[in-house]
Amino acid sequence: MPDPSPCDFFVIGGGSGGVRAARMAARLGARVVLAEAAALGGTCVNVGCIPKKLYSYAAHFADDFRDAAGFGWHVGETSFDWSVLKANRAAEIQRLNGVYGKLLADAGVQLVTGWATVVDAHTVHVRTASGSESFTANHILVATGGHPTVPDFPGRELVLTSDDVFDLEPFPRRLLVVGGGYIACEFASIFNGLGSRVVQLYRGEQVLRGFDADVRQFIAQELRKHGVDLRMNCEVASVAKAAGELVATLKDGTTLAADAILYATGRVPNAANLGLEEAGVKFEGRGAVVVDQHYQTSVPSIHALGDVTDRIQLTPVALGEAMVVAQRLFGDGKRTLGYDFIPTAVFTHPNIGTVGFSEEEARQRYGEVTIFRSEFKALKHTLSGSAERTLMKLVVDTASDRVVGLHMVGPDAGEVVQGFAVAMKAGATKAVFDATIGIHPTAAEEFVTMRDPVR
Repeated sequence: MPDPSPCDFFVIGGGSGGVRAARMAARLGARVVLAEAAALGGTCVNVGCIPKKLYSYAAHFADDFRDAAGFGWHVGETSFDWSVLKANRAAEIQRLNGVYGKLLADAGVQLVTGWATVVDAHTVHVRTASGSESFTANHILVATGGHPTVPDFPGRELVLTSDDVFDLEPFPRRLLVVGGGYIACEFASIFNGLGSRVVQLYRGEQVLRGFDADVRQFIAQELRKHGVDLRMNCEVASVAKAAGELVATLKDGTTLAADAILYATGRVPNAANLGLEEAGVKFEGRGAVVVDQHYQTSVPSIHALGDVTDRIQLTPVALGEAMVVAQRLFGDGKRTLGYDFIPTAVFTHPNIGTVGFSEEEARQRYGEVTIFRSEFKALKHTLSGSAERTLMKLVVDTASDRVVGLHMVGPDAGEVVQGFAVAMKAGATKAVFDATIGIHPTAAEEFVTMRDPVR
C-alpha cells in the first residue's frame, strides 16, 4: 500500500458545512481534501431544504388558483402531474450537485468519492469504487450531518422517512404523517396542497414543541383550516399491509388506512462507522459528537460541526460554524458565532418565521416581559375569500425595552423575519421598532405599528 498522501485539512462530509469549511480553508492557503460517499450538498440540497421548498412552492399553487377567482380571474379546470414535479426537481438537484463540485474545484479542494474512516488522530482511510486511499492531515473535520430515525414497532419497515418522499411512487392519495416537528408539519402541508388527503398524528398535546405557545396553537388552527386532519395525543402501535393499503393501528385500538405512511419523528447524527470512537472521540446523547466552543472534539486534531453534533439542526448554523473553524485553523481566528437570535422558518401553509425567545423562554430568562400580539386577515384575502389569517407577536424585555422575541405565522414569514433578525441581533428596542416607518400596505409593517401590549 502506498504511503498516505499528506494534507493540512481533511474534511469528511460534502454537505453544506463540510463544503463551506473546505472551500474557506483552501482559500486561506490550506491543502484540503474532502471525502463524500454520496451526492454533494448533503441533506439540505438532496433530500432537505431545497427540494422541500420546491415542493412547497408547487403545493401553494392550489391555493393560488382558488384565490384568483376573487380577483376576477377565471382559471378553469386544473390538474397536477406528480411525475413532472419530480423530474424537474431531480434536474435542479443534479445541477446543484454540479455547482458544489465546481465550487470545490475552483477553490483547489481535492474531492475523493468514497467512505472515509478515521484511523487515528491524523490519518483517514477512504474506500473508493476503485480501491482505497489513505491520507494524513494536520486537522480532520467531521461534518457528516444526520439522518431520519424511526422508532421500533411492528411494521416499521413499511413506513417512509423524509428521505423517501420526494420520489414516492405512486402519488399517495391518502397520506398518514406521524410527528409534530417542523418536518412533519411541512410535509403535511405540502402533500395536502398537492392533493393528498392528509392525516397527521402527534403523540403530544400540541405540534412544534419548543416554539412559542401562541404560534403552536395558531398554526394548528391554520393547518386544519387548510385541510390537514391534525390529531393530537395519538400514537401508532403497529403498521400492517392489507389488500394493497397500509393500516396503522393506534394505541387506543382505532385504525387508519393510508396509501403511504411518513414518519417524521426526529433525526440522529451520522457518526457511526467512521472510526471516531476507536480514535478516542467522545459521544453523548443520541450519538452526537461532543465538541467544545471551538468545535474541537476530545481528540485535539479532530473537529466536528453541524448536525453530527446534534445542537441546532439548521443549514445556516452549519455554514456559520464552518466559517469559524476554517478561520480558527487557518486564518486569524477572530470569527465567532453566537447562538442567540438565530432566525428560522417552517414552510407550513401558512409559513412560520421566528427569531429570539418564545414568550415562555423569555419569562424564564428575563422575568417581566411585555407582549404585543396582532392577528388579522391579510389584505390579499379580503378579496380572495380565503379564511387564512396572520399572526404577529413581539416579546419585549420590560426592563431594557429590548425586543427579545419576534414571531410570525403568515405568507412569506421567513422573508419578513430575516430582516428583523438583523435588528434584533443588533439589540433593537421596542422604541426603535416604534420609530421605524412601515412600508404600506404590507403585513411586515405590523411589526413596527403595534402599540398596545396585550399582557
